[in-house]
Amino acid sequence: MLESIGNFITTIADFVCGYPMFFTLIGGGLFLFIYSGAVSIRRLPYALAALRTKSDAKNGQISSAQALASVVAATVGLGNIAGVTIALVMGGPGAIFWLWVSAIVGMCTKYHEGVLAIMYKGKDNEGNPQGGPMYIIERGLGVKWKPMAVFFAIAGMFGTMCIMNANQLAEGAVATFTTPEWIANSEFLSFISSITSLDNLHSFKLIFGIVVATIVALVVLGGIKRIANVATVLVPFMVGAYFLMVLYIIITHIGDVPEVFASIFREAFNLEAGWGALIGVALIGARRAALVNDAGVGTASIMHGASRNDQPVREGLVAMLGPSIDSGLVCTLTALAILLCGDINVEGVQGLQVAMNAFGNAIPGGKYMLMIIVICFGMSSMFSYSFYGNRCASYLFGAKNAKYYTYFFILSLVIFAVVPLSAAVGVCDLFYGLMAFPTMIAILKLSPKVKQATKQYFAEKEK
Repeated sequence: MLESIGNFITTIADFVCGYPMFFTLIGGGLFLFIYSGAVSIRRLPYALAALRTKSDAKNGQISSAQALASVVAATVGLGNIAGVTIALVMGGPGAIFWLWVSAIVGMCTKYHEGVLAIMYKGKDNEGNPQGGPMYIIERGLGVKWKPMAVFFAIAGMFGTMCIMNANQLAEGAVATFTTPEWIANSEFLSFISSITSLDNLHSFKLIFGIVVATIVALVVLGGIKRIANVATVLVPFMVGAYFLMVLYIIITHIGDVPEVFASIFREAFNLEAGWGALIGVALIGARRAALVNDAGVGTASIMHGASRNDQPVREGLVAMLGPSIDSGLVCTLTALAILLCGDINVEGVQGLQVAMNAFGNAIPGGKYMLMIIVICFGMSSMFSYSFYGNRCASYLFGAKNAKYYTYFFILSLVIFAVVPLSAAVGVCDLFYGLMAFPTMIAILKLSPKVKQATKQYFAEKEK
């Protein structure tokens, strides 16, 4: 019975998170890109300048730069490594080009999210300033749209749970830092097993889950300011360390780099297999980008809504830098490493293992170094996603009661590090996909407001 229910949920999740979500995010993003006059390209220099601008406004808790770092901390995760590798395995090098194209479209969507997050910033029941699709919908579209705001908040509580991260981090730790023999013969694990009635393997996962949950708790229980402060330090470290690893791979394989880039562009427009194959490659790359950068899902507006910035357009400019970092820089680094040193001609859909093999082949101890980076990526996502879910709970149940969601979030990291995840992942994927529909409806309906604010802002800037 339970297996049948799990399979049913997974089937629905696969459908919702498939082409309906793809066309909503990519199709809607493409419309916004054209309607805004390619703001993500034309206004990029202004975005870099806006990132360095400080605001003295009091209607927020963190700076725009901290909001961006926290958003990137959420999106720079396993998807940037495993997701990109899956795109390469399924669609070949050409998928990366379409990932870049989708990143540019995603930048435009996040621009609109950032603008609307400040334009329609609301307050919780304790009078604290808050942002997110809930307030954008209720304040921007009107009270009659509140049921859609409630729908987003419910979906957001479940969609932002990091079940997959907890599970995959535990699996990766087992594969990287242990052997079956060590697991079987460890006296310590045997002792834990005697207490918990788990076998040695799941005892190891339990311990790992408790360690991860403890670290996450130390950060997220400190609230948005601590999350932002940690993200501001952790994100540059993660991206910088990852960049250095890939730079080493590039330097040691410098002769192959031109051919790698040539293959990306060549395969992106390869018609030898027909138009159907070309469209398939484009869809794979674009879909991966949509799932990696969260543009249009609504999470970014929750974080940017906490910014002290009182200029909607300036916040939008900062927000649109997010996809350029995760879908642009980090995903490109992954693609280069895999194409230079990895093997994408593997059976089935593989992600993290292919990436770890590539880094292990190219760098002494590279597999272990990558796993450490992956753990940092995974936990950084947990920090920000806990805040997203907390804000959704606050909207539904009040600010005082939102803390119970955070406790549940922390506990879930331990539980899902140990248990099988098929149905649970299906539930989370389903609600994550459902977050996109109310968010994009609100953004598209309010896009004329964004366009008007953009014209006014740059008219004053260019006087």
